[in-house]
Amino acid sequence: MANTDSARKRIRQTLKRTLRNRTRKSRVRTFVRKVEDALAKGDKAAAQEALRRAQPELHRAASKGVFHRNKVARKLSRLSARIKKLEPAPAPSAPA
Repeated sequence: MANTDSARKRIRQTLKRTLRNRTRKSRVRTFVRKVEDALAKGDKAAAQEALRRAQPELHRAASKGVFHRNKVARKLSRLSARIKKLEPAPAPSAPA
């Protein structure tokens, strides 16, 4: 157990930071899961929209030090590549 005032304060700060980082990490995972769900359904438009919403969250997590910036770049790159591989939804045919 911490004996000095400064050590007690460090414990308080660490607890606060851990909670904040856990929340950020969970939020990012939720956004990435939405992209992966859309990919699993094969819905290219929904996947693109979900990725567009996930990007700022991932970059924010990197800037706050929750994730390494290269990890975020790799994640976004791989998700983008998977979206590009999807076939676009067939356009409805016009009545003759």
